[in-house]
Amino acid sequence: MQLGMIGLGRMGGNIVRRLLRDGHGAVVYDRDPQAVAALVEAGAVAAESLEDLVAKLETPRAAWVMLPAGAVTEETVEALGGLMQADDTIIDGGNSFYGDDVRRAASLRDKGIHYVDVGTSGGVWGLERGYCMMIGGDSQAVDRLDPIFRTLAPGLGEIPRTPGREGRDPRAEHGYIHAGPCGAGHFVKMVHNGIEYGLMQAYAEGFDILRHADSEDVPQARRYDLNLGDIAEVWRRGSVVSSWLLDLTASALAGDEHLEDYSGHVADSGEGRWTINAAVESGVPATVLSSALYRRFRSREHESYADKLLSAMRKGFGGHLEPKEPKM
Repeated sequence: MQLGMIGLGRMGGNIVRRLLRDGHGAVVYDRDPQAVAALVEAGAVAAESLEDLVAKLETPRAAWVMLPAGAVTEETVEALGGLMQADDTIIDGGNSFYGDDVRRAASLRDKGIHYVDVGTSGGVWGLERGYCMMIGGDSQAVDRLDPIFRTLAPGLGEIPRTPGREGRDPRAEHGYIHAGPCGAGHFVKMVHNGIEYGLMQAYAEGFDILRHADSEDVPQARRYDLNLGDIAEVWRRGSVVSSWLLDLTASALAGDEHLEDYSGHVADSGEGRWTINAAVESGVPATVLSSALYRRFRSREHESYADKLLSAMRKGFGGHLEPKEPKM
């Protein structure tokens, strides 16, 4: 199947590479000509503009926008809406606000253009591991794009199958779901990222407690000089708190237990805030997720070892390198 990709950054470029490996075709566009050239070398077709990309796609067209949420995605979707035709599909695979998806879909629907929102998780490891995808849109468009999603998804892998799932949608086991109508995919991904904030904060605080177990504030008989790298490693193996985030934590601690390369300035990319807003709107208490978000705000005023560990995890799964900025 053929796909157009706009935005060839850390995830967009690797999505194209994974598709090409499985025999799909790709037309690619990015403002950085070097990013385009690298994918042309891998087998993609270059586009010099959005107009050129649309012209080189076979009908019915499918164009995936993989750009930062906000103005640049808004402008790109609007431009594509003016270039594409009825029965074409625009996909937003970034981290857009789900309310924007609902609005865009309604606008494009009048032109007969499908809009699909894909909450995409996998970060810089997606090329090899695959991408977990939460998809919103009408069934006609989502089903037609299934060959794309099936290639990008991790597949069954070595994860044990969940008992009692017989007769349910098999796509979930393979790492992707059709969550519902437009906006549902990014809504589910938004909550996923909110949970991620809470999980990361729990690990960070726990390891901060372990690190200070030999503090002078603790009675001498109860002080422990603990090896955090070894603790992270043993927890990866058979512990109920094992996870990919813990794998990334163990990797960071194996490299440098003091985390000197990390600033402790922890950014938030929007989804955590939107998750809390959704909780307020629906009257659902979200004390852990709220606390994790506020702790990130606090990290920009006063960093701690826990904040450095959060930075290490963000770099591990998403390639985010926090800036070393002076505190106010």
